[in-house]
Amino acid sequence: MSGRIDIALTYLDHGRGLDLPRQQTAGAAGVDLLAALGISEVVTMAPGARAIVPCGFAMALPTGYEAQVRPRSGLAAKHGVTVLNTPGTIDADYRGEVKVILINHGGEPFEIRRGDRVAQMVVAPVSAVGFSERETLDDTERGAGGFGSTGR
Repeated sequence: MSGRIDIALTYLDHGRGLDLPRQQTAGAAGVDLLAALGISEVVTMAPGARAIVPCGFAMALPTGYEAQVRPRSGLAAKHGVTVLNTPGTIDADYRGEVKVILINHGGEPFEIRRGDRVAQMVVAPVSAVGFSERETLDDTERGAGGFGSTGR
């Protein structure tokens, strides 16, 4: 396991007072993202509706890392609420507010309030890549077999 990564974070006015993102257990891969809504604000998502939920902070990821915004399994299993663009990528050079795009696939309206855990964020290394054009590619056992080509 690699060492701890220090990520600079600044709260925006509407995020002040929320807990810092943190891993809930020693073995957790991600940190919870909290809704930075107003004290009495409630966002109600009807079935099939989408919502962009602010998290109230901006951060400076170290070069060579990304943050992936992923669903919380409990919200998906219990309510059918998930992150729409899973995983959402936050690049190391982005300095705007972290937000989560949620969708309600459930059959009932879903309410979000200040401090609710709406998603999780996993920080991961990324590779610097470059592409070079070739006339042909090397052969593999799979070849050009696409979706479902390797069996069940």
